[in-house]
Amino acid sequence: MLELGKYADAILSSWGATLALLIALILVTWRRSVQVKKALHTAEKRASGNG
Repeated sequence: MLELGKYADAILSSWGATLALLIALILVTWRRSVQVKKALHTAEKRASGNG
């Protein structure tokens, strides 16, 4: 383990918060990607059915 001294709590909590935010951002982006792909697929099916 690294020797962080008296700032260990602040440093480790900052790393934890950063990792949590990155994971949340990745999950939100992935979920939105799935939604957009589904909507695009639906729109393409509708467009090809009318033409």
